[in-house]
Amino acid sequence: MRHDEVVQKPLWQRISEGAMAACLAVMAVAVFINVVLRYGFGSGVAASEELSRLLFVWMVFIGAAAAYPLGEHMAFTSLLLPLRNKPRAMLAMTLLIRAAVLLACVLVGWGAWQQVEVGLDSQSVVLGYSSALLPLPAFLCSLAIGLMALAELLRRAPLDFGHHVDVE
Repeated sequence: MRHDEVVQKPLWQRISEGAMAACLAVMAVAVFINVVLRYGFGSGVAASEELSRLLFVWMVFIGAAAAYPLGEHMAFTSLLLPLRNKPRAMLAMTLLIRAAVLLACVLVGWGAWQQVEVGLDSQSVVLGYSSALLPLPAFLCSLAIGLMALAELLRRAPLDFGHHVDVE
């Protein structure tokens, strides 16, 4: 590929980056306005803190789901480097890692869904949105990552180290 070629990002990546940017922009504006009002005029917008908290939670979990297919989550790949030349051992460890990710997603998703159900009957204090909107992104994120991990597990996709260094 030439250096002047532009690589088009997949649609899911553009959507997730746009959603995270929108969350960050609204948070920044809300907090900025609140700070100016508090220090400049002695009053503030009560909804600013609540809105920022909600958007931050959504931004984090959108980012976590978007980072998984790119291989950007923290991994201890240096522990697997000795297995690179042993295909059967590497396949076994890859399947084990994918199964562990899937199990973690099931546990997080189950706990998040329980919190969504609890939050359905209550509302936030200032803005009045359903309290189920706070744990919902954790459920959706675990569902998305779990489906991606399951697809990788079924395809027996190799681990992508994404680099050629010996130690991280």
